[in-house]
Amino acid sequence: MLVFGMLKQVVHGTAQSRASGCWRFVLPVRFLGGSPHGIPADASFHSTSFSKEEPPRVLITGGLGQLGVGLANLLRKRFGKDNVILSDIRKPPDHVFHSGPFVYADILDYKNLRETVVNHRISWLFHYSALLSAAGEANMSLARDVNITGLHNILDVAAEYSVRLFVPSTIGAFGPTSPQNPAPDLCIQRPRTIYGVSKVHAELMGEYYYYRYGLDFRCLRYPGIISADSQLGGGTTDYAVQIFHAAAKNSTFECNLKASTRLPMMYISDCLRATLEVMEAPAERLSMRTYNINAMSFTPDELAQELRKHAPNFQITYCVDPLRQAIAESWPMTLDDSNARKDWGWKHDFDLPELVATMFNFLGASARVAQAN
Repeated sequence: MLVFGMLKQVVHGTAQSRASGCWRFVLPVRFLGGSPHGIPADASFHSTSFSKEEPPRVLITGGLGQLGVGLANLLRKRFGKDNVILSDIRKPPDHVFHSGPFVYADILDYKNLRETVVNHRISWLFHYSALLSAAGEANMSLARDVNITGLHNILDVAAEYSVRLFVPSTIGAFGPTSPQNPAPDLCIQRPRTIYGVSKVHAELMGEYYYYRYGLDFRCLRYPGIISADSQLGGGTTDYAVQIFHAAAKNSTFECNLKASTRLPMMYISDCLRATLEVMEAPAERLSMRTYNINAMSFTPDELAQELRKHAPNFQITYCVDPLRQAIAESWPMTLDDSNARKDWGWKHDFDLPELVATMFNFLGASARVAQAN
């Protein structure tokens, strides 16, 4: 009987369209959702606004990855500790658990996701759950589930509850036929990894939900992100983090990319600030839903030369991983972020010398604390 009731609504919608003078097949909104539960017909598809007196209620999925904890710290300083909820399917370390609200949230469990958004009155959602490039190639089926099916659940929940949604994209969304120096915001992409394919899918689905449902979707294509105290996630640019730990000990680092492999990179504080800035930007200033952001671009050899200014005995050797090298060569050498700079005032603070000095200061201080302990 339920099926006949659904068909009756569909036929009724079609008949109404015919009566207006043309044949159009109209489906009620509840049947258009990609999740198994669908989107209710009375859902309100517009962005949630808030005043300075009412800060956003924030949920971060995949919060125990490279960026989630740092983003939570930044947002808690801005909006208050209790307004920013970190989530993951893993058990958080003590310092993360005690730093602010943390909940279990599985993006593949649609019911759990809806309950989290409703119970915590979420108005902003940062979706960081993903398998990265090299890790995704090692487990394609899991990457497909997390990066694509999980995204569909996030999109439906955000649209249903009028949540402003941020989904990061990546240089991995480009492919070997994309312009490489620089890659503009709009161009041929055609990535060759499941991670890149899923990110192009996320960009297009987010834009579709913006035009179809009015979802306030915002997206940045991140370069490789460098940070001293974050968990690495199996990305192709991980070498640019690992190399600092070796240099801080004046030891030898074995790099899995060729010495001449040039890729765009960014220090984590620039990345997190850009993320907050694009989320706070007035909607009328955004001319597109997905923007490139850029800071610096270097090769492993250039990074090693800058590191030797701080660690003269540091040495680098090369043992190229064919899979990671092929991925890196399919990516652009630099990104054109002129639209982000023009539309919402994006500007990076860290170039290569500032990045290296900051990382050495952080790692040196950490080493002294560990030694004292």
